[in-house]
Amino acid sequence: MPYYVYILQSEIDNSYYKGFTENPANRIIQHNNAEMNYTAKKIPWKMVCLIIFENKRDALIAEKRIKKYDKARLVVLIKSEKNILNTNYPTVG
Repeated sequence: MPYYVYILQSEIDNSYYKGFTENPANRIIQHNNAEMNYTAKKIPWKMVCLIIFENKRDALIAEKRIKKYDKARLVVLIKSEKNILNTNYPTVG
């Protein structure tokens, strides 16, 4: 089972939210339906980065590291080849 680290961007103020999930399609719906308290005030959100991992441990380690990134490093990651949204990856959609 794949695991994902994702970055959302608020369409209200362009701020970023970083998280971990097993189901990215469902997760963005939860954020935009105000099911997550932390992100509810900045709806709507768009997913701007999605990074896939083979195991949960690696995904959680990456999430913890990415949560410390400043905006410049986030933008580099969003534009990188690690972001499967920049490819035609078959599980995204």
